[in-house]
Amino acid sequence: MTITKIMTIKNWEDTDKPREKMMAQGKTALSNAELLAILLGSGSANESAVALSRRILASVGNSLTALGKQTLAQLTAFKGIGEAKAITILAATEMGRRRAAETPEPQPKIEAPQHVFTLMQPLIGDLPHEEFWVLYLNSANRVIHKCRLSSGGITHTTVDIRLLFKNALEQGAVSLILVHNHPSGSTTPSKEDIKLTERVRNAGDTLDIKLLDHVIVTEKEYYSIDNC
Repeated sequence: MTITKIMTIKNWEDTDKPREKMMAQGKTALSNAELLAILLGSGSANESAVALSRRILASVGNSLTALGKQTLAQLTAFKGIGEAKAITILAATEMGRRRAAETPEPQPKIEAPQHVFTLMQPLIGDLPHEEFWVLYLNSANRVIHKCRLSSGGITHTTVDIRLLFKNALEQGAVSLILVHNHPSGSTTPSKEDIKLTERVRNAGDTLDIKLLDHVIVTEKEYYSIDNC
């Protein structure tokens, strides 16, 4: 009896593994064939997923738009492509089509503490417990990412400053704003709030990531520890 071995990504040489390449170099470093190979996961007994992907793309003139117009029957005509893989390809191309059709929402621009309150009050203003959030901004003071860093009790929550700046570096932020709520309704900063603000500011100065403000949010009011 002959055993046919499918060439999965795990069986490839390290230099031919698109998953590892994406992890090491980022998604933009991959060719269309390599991205398609990740979706396929495996090829056939005599053909790797990358080689199969190249053949599929060549059949449509290397056009992703044309690939998305293929039918299940056309895709499953390729050896190594069953219905499951064909559906995966069509689902991915349809997601790409919908993404291209979307109108991206403008990133909020922060120019004053009031803007922070407007953005964050619906999220944390009336919570019964404290939550600590960070707004990561680009050079134009637009929010490129917001992240809940911790959630605690009624009177306090802990903050991992290393994680705070790890996120900042990953997002490519040039500045940040700290935000947390006071369930008590008081906007008066505690000694711990002020001490944390200084610690984050000092760490940010070392990494050249500026702390613009630390805003305390309640249901109806806010307080800026360090105005933008």
